[in-house]
Amino acid sequence: MSLREDANDISGELVRLRHALHREPELGLDLPRTQEKVLAALSGLPLTVSTGKGLSSVTAVLRGARPGPTVLLRGDMDALPVTERSGASVVSELPGRMHACGHDLHTTMLAGAAHLLAARRDRLAGNVVFMFQPGEEGSGGAKIMIDEGVLDAAGARPVAAYALHVISSVLPQGVFVSRGGPIMAAADRLLVTVRGAGGHGSTPHRASDPIPAACEMVTALQTMVTRAFDVFDPVVVTVGSFHAGTTDNVIPDEARFEATVRSFSTATHTRIQERILTLLHGIAAAHGLTVDARYDISYPVTVNDASEADFVGATVREVFDEHRYIRAPQPFTGAEDFAFVCDEVPSAFVAMGACPTGVDPAVAAYNHSSEASFDDAVLADGAALYAELAVRRLAREPVTA
Repeated sequence: MSLREDANDISGELVRLRHALHREPELGLDLPRTQEKVLAALSGLPLTVSTGKGLSSVTAVLRGARPGPTVLLRGDMDALPVTERSGASVVSELPGRMHACGHDLHTTMLAGAAHLLAARRDRLAGNVVFMFQPGEEGSGGAKIMIDEGVLDAAGARPVAAYALHVISSVLPQGVFVSRGGPIMAAADRLLVTVRGAGGHGSTPHRASDPIPAACEMVTALQTMVTRAFDVFDPVVVTVGSFHAGTTDNVIPDEARFEATVRSFSTATHTRIQERILTLLHGIAAAHGLTVDARYDISYPVTVNDASEADFVGATVREVFDEHRYIRAPQPFTGAEDFAFVCDEVPSAFVAMGACPTGVDPAVAAYNHSSEASFDDAVLADGAALYAELAVRRLAREPVTA
């Protein structure tokens, strides 16, 4: 039987695991109940399993019957601080927590791949590392797992790494999307406090009003990214929080805003911090004010290895169907800490449509929405793709003595 047929045979088990994970979502780096469920799902398989020190990660190594290279498969496990309103048959039982980005599907697919590959251990020449990762949603769990040794878990660095991510809208169910080069944006955080001197709203000349300066900064940031950076290598700055003052006739002492900064190349990601900080300090000085501006670098650009992305596309077309794979014309604007793996190992990050049956992807709720819903029907194919990528990539790599 094929891996895809075997995956269909265990689809019931995959659905049960996914539902258990979905009912009890956990946030950040500390996912004890999720870790328990993953360990239980892997129990009895011929794996070398270890858990993280600084986070609730699970690393499992499958050693093939013959020596060979190593391939890494990654699935993230954390949820989001969102109260679920999806209306699905299985929903979060914990208010304020939801698997709104589909990480419960990733975890389930990766556990399924472990079962599929363990059953073929005698045919494998090499090792597979299963990277069950907490803290993708802003906590940098991938970087922590790398620092704790996940890339060396099998004794040799992987020759390739793959990550799969479901999308609740836009893509038709079961369609895979990837591309060589940048696939996800870099994401940084900007925190700004403009400091002035408060006073009476009727006599602004006797105060140093921080609000007009902060407003000018917001608009100047939008102009700057279109004038300082190539339109074909864009920067996106979105101010998501702006706070100042307490009432209409009082000039406050300070104004604060926060923004996310997205970029799509390493070169631009390197330049953007300096340009932004220079701009903010210049505007503050022009108004006779001071500014505290903190630029937190978060996730770098996720860059797919061109060869590995082509390999993913060829695998999908052969295993599933020619029409099940689309090459993305440009990167997604979201960010991913799988980028840290991509910086170390030739890798490919792949998106998969998981829009519920009967729902138009064009109008379905997107990932991170409280109404986002993902279809269990994609679980078997996701597990099969993980496993196929490992089997085929190990077979492609020459074995050295």
